[in-house]
Formats: sequence, structure tokens, C-alpha cells
Amino acid sequence: MTKEIEIVEADARDIEEVMTVMNLAFDPRNGEAWTAAQCAGALSLPGSVLFLARSGRRALGFALARSVADEAELLLIAVRPDSQRSGAGKTLVGKIVSSYASKAIKKIHLEVRTDNPALAFYGRLGFVQSGLRRNYYRRSDGQFTDAATLSLEIV
Repeated sequence: MTKEIEIVEADARDIEEVMTVMNLAFDPRNGEAWTAAQCAGALSLPGSVLFLARSGRRALGFALARSVADEAELLLIAVRPDSQRSGAGKTLVGKIVSSYASKAIKKIHLEVRTDNPALAFYGRLGFVQSGLRRNYYRRSDGQFTDAATLSLEIV
């Protein structure tokens, strides 16, 4: 049975739900999770949007993005492990794209660890690699990993 997914615009009052999803979805060894203060700070910037994917009253995932001029960056996206492959991530990215397309944004950027399985997910959504940042992420064990920068034209 497929979950009914609703996408709602969120704000700083929803940070607790964002943190719950983030803590479930991000492996602490990779050091990618943000703090509640970092999320709230990003939301206070002009051009920022936060969307939650819900099934009933349960938050399945979230996406946080920010635009500047005619470009945007997908800052964070996460889906609960038990809801991955449910369509929540694809629906969240679609909502970000449609939201920014209506504001004349032409391109969306993101970065992701090169060993993150989500890299294939972004490729299926039309993102293409536009750069590589060597040794960009530092894991909790002191090891470094590269970051791929990806872009999606939405004109």
C-alpha cells in the first residue's frame, strides 16, 4: 500500500520535526546533520523555503532550500529511513523545483558526498554533476570524502 504524501510549507515552528527526521536519516559518522540553530538561521535568510512531506500527521521528510538572484541551492533534504523509496524525496524535490520555477529561478544546485547513494537519486531527477570538491567532508573518524556539486536547469 502506497502512503498518501502531502507536501506542506513549513517554518521555524516546525524545526523540531525537521530535527527528528534529520537525526533518523543522517548517519552521525558523516557529520552532515545540521543543528536546530543552523536550520533556523538558514530559514531566516531571504529566499529560503522549507517543505515537509507528511503522511497524516507524521513527517516523512523535509527539504530546505535558498535562492539568490536567479539560482537556488537545495541545502538539506532528508527522508526517514522507513519512508525512503516511498516517493517522499522525489515529491519534495518536485515541490522545490516548482516553487522556484514560479519565481523565475533558472537553476538549482546541491552538493552531495560522492559515496552517498542519493547521488543516483539526483541523477534520475535530472541533476548533472557540475563540479567536484576534493576532501570536502570530514567524517567523525577523521577520514575525508569528496563532494559532487550538481545542478538542475529549470527554465
